[in-house]
Formats: sequence, C-alpha cells, structure tokens
Amino acid sequence: MTADAREDDRPTVDAGPAHDLGDEALPVSREQVSEAMGRLRDLHEQGVRPDEGLRERKKRLTRQHISDTATWMFVARGFDEVRVAEIAAEAGVSEKTVFNYFPTKESLVFDRTDDLVDGIREALTGRGPDESPTQAIVAFIERECAFFDQLGPEWRPMFLAFMRLIEDTPALRVAQHQVAVRLVEVTRDALAESVGVDPRDPEPLVAAQALMGLWEVQTASRERHIREGTPHDEFLDAVMEETRRAARLLDSGLWSFNEVAQGTGSRPRLAEAAKAADAARRQVFEALRQARSAWSELRGSRSG
Repeated sequence: MTADAREDDRPTVDAGPAHDLGDEALPVSREQVSEAMGRLRDLHEQGVRPDEGLRERKKRLTRQHISDTATWMFVARGFDEVRVAEIAAEAGVSEKTVFNYFPTKESLVFDRTDDLVDGIREALTGRGPDESPTQAIVAFIERECAFFDQLGPEWRPMFLAFMRLIEDTPALRVAQHQVAVRLVEVTRDALAESVGVDPRDPEPLVAAQALMGLWEVQTASRERHIREGTPHDEFLDAVMEETRRAARLLDSGLWSFNEVAQGTGSRPRLAEAAKAADAARRQVFEALRQARSAWSELRGSRSG
C-alpha cells in the first residue's frame, strides 16, 4: 500500500518532548497535543459544507490533517528542526502529497488563509442593508472565535505555543505579514465594490487596514485572557466584548464610510460624508475643550 493510499488513516501525532516556550507560557505536553488534535479533528469531521461531495470532503480533511500534524510537530521541536519528509511520514502521506496541498513549508502553519479570505469577502459582500462593514467584520470574528471555543480550555496551551512559534521563527513572521497584507487587500476590494469606488482610492484602503486591526485586537485579547486564567465559560464573551469596544471606537472613525456603504455608494457621497464627519469631529473637540475649561475653573474656585 502506498503512502498516498493511506491518506485517510490518520495516526495520532507523537509530539516528542515539549517545546521550550519560556517562563511566561504554559507547558505543552505530548498528551495535551494529542488531545487537542483529536478535538480539532472531530470538529473538522463534523463540519458540513454545502455542495461538498465525498471526494472534496476527503481532500479537505486530508489537507487539514497534514497541517495539524505539521503545526504540532513544529510546536514540539521548532519550525526549522522539522523536515517536510518527516511531516509526510507522520501524517501517513507522501512528501509529494504534502506539496500538492501546501506549496511552501510556511503555508503548513497558515493553512486557513484561503478560508479567512473567503469568509471576509462573504461577510462584507453578503451583509444586510442595515449592517455596517464594522458590524459585519465583528460578526465574522465572533464566528471564528466560537469555533475554537468549542475545543475547550485544553486548547489554551497550544494557542500560546502557536503564538510563540511564530514569534520565534523569522520565516513565519514574514509569512504572517504576507497573510495580513492579503487580508487587508480582500477587505479593501470588498469595501470598494460595496460603495462603488476605485480600490486604489485612499478611503477603502485605510478602512480595510482599520477593520483588520480588529482581528489583531481579538488575538491579543485571547492571549491575555489565557494568561490571566479567565474561566472557559466567560472566555468568549470577554474576548468579544473587548473586540466590540474597539469596534465601537472604529465605527466612530469610519462613520462616513459606513454611511455610504449602507446606502448607494459613490465617490462624491463619500467625500460629502467625510466633510460631515469632520464637522462633527470639530464640534466634539470644541465641546470637550469647553468642558475641560469649565472643569479647570471649577477646580480653581474650589481651591480658592
């Protein structure tokens, strides 16, 4: 039997010795890796995609299995210490099969990039008439977080290990930046299409960069709440509350863009909305200035 023929026979990964994650990170044992991978595999196998045939489902699960195997081998031993041939052997496939699914070694780690791109595009182009781009992205982030929340608290050490793996590996930091650029680009294009402007215009680009900042907010929030030991039944709500707080601030800044995006978009309308937002901003600043002056006078009269 060839390695390719055994693709669906997915063994449990022997993670080897725990990767040194530093004093601040939680340890990652072989048992934790195996349990987390088992939970993740079960979730992927339970997932149902519309119009997905048996062949497509098998290819999707095989791809996911290869990526999961590679990721936790990287976590256990370090990215540069693991060869693609070893990943293939552990996953029960040929080295050629690995490269058929993943063109580079780095893409084994960032295996969900295409799913994120498709999800962001769908969230922005498929939103309702009363839903702003900011609200659409927050809803998308919540769906993503809810999926991993199903893995339970046992997943937490692996998340920290994954983040440390990227931080400690220059090639992965470069790849992470490339993924971030791609997510901004798909966001920019979807926003430009929704308001009928050129994607090369400054407004959709800066709006896209701001919206993708929410993804960074939820990632940082997730890491912080793991380290602080937030109970699992409060974890998702805590992460999403901080993400929504950032979104509310962002909504204020993107008010003019959101107004156009929720109506019939055009470049003149965008310019008009921006002027209105600037006028409102000046009024808010003036009100704050007057309030600060009044407070200073009050404090002065009390001290006198």
